[in-house]
Amino acid sequence: MKSPLVRGGGRVFGPQPRDYSFKLNKKLKTLARLSALTYKAKQNNILVVEGFTMDKARTKDYAAILKNLNLENQKVLFVIPTNDKNIFLSSRNIQKNKVITATDLNTYDVLNAGKLVLVEGSVSVIEKNLAK
Repeated sequence: MKSPLVRGGGRVFGPQPRDYSFKLNKKLKTLARLSALTYKAKQNNILVVEGFTMDKARTKDYAAILKNLNLENQKVLFVIPTNDKNIFLSSRNIQKNKVITATDLNTYDVLNAGKLVLVEGSVSVIEKNLAK
């Protein structure tokens, strides 16, 4: 360690790492998520589709699903009830598209997406999480 008094020495009051994060209460987070979903519902930007599975991870199949829903060039948040590796792998190469599980649903992703596509099983998981 070099003394700041000597030529070529260190800084007297050097930069200190700071933590700018702050705590939000769980009830406030839940209320924000609920109001974001309500906002999307009022604008008719929520679609509920039947549950489905993909046999292989193919982007072409996932793009066909988006095309059938008329969502190919829009920001889409796809909410599935449980982890499905094939759907995640199929969707990751498409721009303006995000796939998350219902338990990982957050306010930022809901508000950032143009359309919200809920798979049938994810609705009950979201209701259960918001009821807590």
